Amino acid sequence: KGLFEVKERVEELGATFLPIQADISSMDDHDKILERTLEKFGKIDLLVNNAGVAPLKRLDILETTPESYDRLMSINARGPFFLTQKIASQMIKQVRQNPEEKPSIIFISSISAYVSSPSRAEYCISKAAVSMAAKIFADRLAEYGINVYEVRPGIIKTDMTAVVQEKYDKLISEGLVPQKRWGYPDDVGKAIVGLAKGYFDYSTGLIVEVSGGMNIQRL
Repeated sequence: KGLFEVKERVEELGATFLPIQADISSMDDHDKILERTLEKFGKIDLLVNNAGVAPLKRLDILETTPESYDRLMSINARGPFFLTQKIASQMIKQVRQNPEEKPSIIFISSISAYVSSPSRAEYCISKAAVSMAAKIFADRLAEYGINVYEVRPGIIKTDMTAVVQEKYDKLISEGLVPQKRWGYPDDVGKAIVGLAKGYFDYSTGLIVEVSGGMNIQRL
């Protein structure tokens, strides 16, 4: 349902929508994503690494299983890293052919990249890896004019957070978030749009936190 809703909204704007069923953790599927995108559009202007999952069950770090750890690292960190590697190589080719090209890459991490959650340690570790990947790719690709950014969502109301809604409703009302409300997918989307439009051309490596002020150190 969600995919078809997105398709409808995209096509209402007069844009072309190309769904590609793929597993971010599969290297073979990375090839499929690249090939089908180039067949349809001829080039890649933007990569947004948005795929990610939470643990199937929250467990104390002393009880985290190897299976859960490997699953999250494979989908949240390893997959985006190697997909970016492949897409970045294509973007470099485009820039060499046409120096006017200004492709960009955006990693969606989380405040969990630096905020400890002992009940889902593997998630935090995977997002910390994403954060560092964004920094390293920004450094490496700067010479080609390919900007790389990181967007760090905070407490966002999605299917992933539905299981802890009551907990965070209470914490937010008590002041955990300075702006005292949940974040929404549109809040994250606006940040991505601003970066994708090139408003921050001289800011590769920029981290945009969408957390209602949770990054503010307070007493």
